[in-house]
Amino acid sequence: MAAKSLKGKVKYWNNRSKCSVFTPKDFLDLSGRDQVGRALRQLVLAGELIKFGRGLYAKEKRSKLTGKIIPVKPIPELAKEALTEKLKVTVVPTIETEAYNAGESTQVPTGRVIAVKARVSRKMAFDGKSIRYRYVGTNDKPAN
Repeated sequence: MAAKSLKGKVKYWNNRSKCSVFTPKDFLDLSGRDQVGRALRQLVLAGELIKFGRGLYAKEKRSKLTGKIIPVKPIPELAKEALTEKLKVTVVPTIETEAYNAGESTQVPTGRVIAVKARVSRKMAFDGKSIRYRYVGTNDKPAN
């Protein structure tokens, strides 16, 4: 059965996609920018999508514990997917992650600090949990 409205088409595309993160550019082949933005806002208000940054949307699910709408993946994973696949930014392991993986530290990194090789000014957050960026220059090594 074909979806007739743009909102229905966006919802159908969202359900069939393997990606967890979306931008309005993903839907521009369906309609104009303003109409796509309106459809995405309607889906966010209906609880069928989650907005976690300017122009960044994620698939949702209902929490088994609280019954609230939450993203299908944790925010750090969504942020890394958005940075690498949608924004074309190189993500590298942070110093803390490298130390933990090498056995030099017992402190588990939260993942909410992401090391990037480019300047990123986009804020990503959901439910009071935000992502911070650590700039690692192109000649710098993330560890040592």
